[in-house]
Amino acid sequence: MPDIDSEKSNKIPTSEDSKIVRNDEDFKIVHGITRRNFLLYTVEAVAGGIFMGTMNTVYGSDGSRVGGCGVAGYPIHFPVVTTVKQVLCFRYPVKGLSPTQLPLVSQYGAYGYGNYKLVSEGLPIVQRLDLMPNGYSNPRPVRREQLVNFFAITDIHITDKEAPNQLIYDQQVDSKHGGPMTSLYSPVMLNTTQVLDAAIQTVNALHAQTPFDFGISLGDAANSGQYNETRWYIDVIDGKVITPSSGAHLGAATIDYQKPYQAAGLNRSIPWYQVLGNHDHFWLGSISVDADPALKIQQSYTSSNVWAVGDLIAPNVPADFPCTHDTTASINQHTYYMGVLNGLTPTGNIIDAGTVASIGSPPTVAADPDRRPLLREEWVQEFFTTTSTPVGHGFNLVDSSLGSGFACYSFLPKSNIPLKIIVLDDTQSETDGSHDIHGHAFLDAMRWSWLQAELAAGQAANQLMIIAAHIPIAVAAIGSCMEWWESDKDPNATEQNAVSLTDLVAVLQNTPNLLMWIAGHRHCNTVKAFLPPAGGTPENGFWQVESSALRDFPQQFRTFEIYLNSDYTISIVTINVDPAVAEGTPAATSRSYSIAAQQITQNDMRPNTRNVATAPINNKNVPVETMDPSRAQNGLTDPTILWSSLRGVPYCASYNAELFKQLSPAMISALQVQFPPRV
Repeated sequence: MPDIDSEKSNKIPTSEDSKIVRNDEDFKIVHGITRRNFLLYTVEAVAGGIFMGTMNTVYGSDGSRVGGCGVAGYPIHFPVVTTVKQVLCFRYPVKGLSPTQLPLVSQYGAYGYGNYKLVSEGLPIVQRLDLMPNGYSNPRPVRREQLVNFFAITDIHITDKEAPNQLIYDQQVDSKHGGPMTSLYSPVMLNTTQVLDAAIQTVNALHAQTPFDFGISLGDAANSGQYNETRWYIDVIDGKVITPSSGAHLGAATIDYQKPYQAAGLNRSIPWYQVLGNHDHFWLGSISVDADPALKIQQSYTSSNVWAVGDLIAPNVPADFPCTHDTTASINQHTYYMGVLNGLTPTGNIIDAGTVASIGSPPTVAADPDRRPLLREEWVQEFFTTTSTPVGHGFNLVDSSLGSGFACYSFLPKSNIPLKIIVLDDTQSETDGSHDIHGHAFLDAMRWSWLQAELAAGQAANQLMIIAAHIPIAVAAIGSCMEWWESDKDPNATEQNAVSLTDLVAVLQNTPNLLMWIAGHRHCNTVKAFLPPAGGTPENGFWQVESSALRDFPQQFRTFEIYLNSDYTISIVTINVDPAVAEGTPAATSRSYSIAAQQITQNDMRPNTRNVATAPINNKNVPVETMDPSRAQNGLTDPTILWSSLRGVPYCASYNAELFKQLSPAMISALQVQFPPRV
């Protein structure tokens, strides 16, 4: 096993790290970035037309100056490689702090939390023939044509760490429910914009090796649908100067995660498209900001008072499915001040958090109008204020006759290739009446009708198809707040799911040209095969590929290369990529923090839920729609969800694969016309 704790390990950075000088001139640290990396980056940046030393003066929303004249960027590490060649390695598990002690960042070093190695033994690209006919005799056909090459990022959760209406303290209230929920608090919240910037630079470097045809972001760009969070997200990809602080802009001149910086921006030759996520239009991905005016959620965004609410987490466990507890009522309990992160401290200490009884008068922050929440249609409109392409980032393709805020569209990445991307908004409605956390998958009648029409049109036109949605299907446990919403069992629902999961999967299986469903939401790298139904043919199967969050461990994105093989099958090569963070940068700090958070909370990042036919409702086991209608309700895990392992790497939550797909005779004939058989 590699020596993870040696002096050469990547450790949690401290304020002294940028002062280290090594004897080897090639590895001298210059302001937290090795000289070799800086020189390599400079060459790459000049070649790519990016100048990172742009001189700018940065002003806050109130007009005050928050940065100096020279705003530099953060280079990444070169050469850039994928997990096929290199993986992260760290000790796992590590004893020491409990999940509710996650905020004790200053103690991480004492236990070795966050230390890691980069191991030059990559993950294999696992060949998956699950959907191929029995006895398939050509397991390695020649990849004849690359149809498309694209990348997918998801769950970036750009976070305004100083916003007054977060749920930070709920993570510390109890170890069973709140403790493992790093979505409520994790030190990775400090550097979300810088991690995105590093990921975009990594995309640019891979693009220089093998050009991408497009990129797609699968939702949850913003953590709480705020204006400033959404603008930071778009502006990072556009390559603008980023001021990653709000309110009083504490620490903007001295603290690395608060300092303004020049984002590199996505290579202008790569168009990118956007999917709507639940966090993009719900408060913390959970509740509509104007669902109940009495809750004053909308006012909480721009308030100068730190919010006081109850424990919104503990009641939402499977035993209470479908959440008979009124989640919105917890907001009115005013039990705990939720706190904010202090921009004046290197590790972003939590301040103004604790019980109302112990603190007394509401703690205050500097209010900021740029924290205002964006409604669905307002969030969509922000993507038209951009300098990258296309303007609107897909929302320009939405059928305007379907109403304001409709967020489904489709596009052809390459005009000469019969492949259509169907971008599907499968998040809940703001007006569905549910008091539960709004993380379920849902289609109203209009979206369901639209999806069926898109699938039918693509099938008739002999187009291969990919569905890009935020929420995956048939993988989350009943009652987990992430599964297909059984709205008929929600006592408060005023709007019903237009289609059952069983009927949805049946339609997808009856669309032979559907290659895969790609999604984020669960922050994991699962690959699942939807096998053909009984009596079906191999082409009735399709794949589902989930991508992990850029916010939390393992902080990766995915690439997808789709090939037409010599035998007219399709190969989808999908690979996880770690952003190529440079030592000493805020993004490198975030990587260490993400590993530390995983070592402390030990969340299951390699999930495979058992498929059951009943769920506990009001303390009784009640028949429900199965989690996965495509397989038996026998209480077993999914045999098609697999994970790779490497000798000497204790924990790896990545998965690379080559996914084979059999095409229908009609689709094969159409492709043979465009790509005639070679003699």
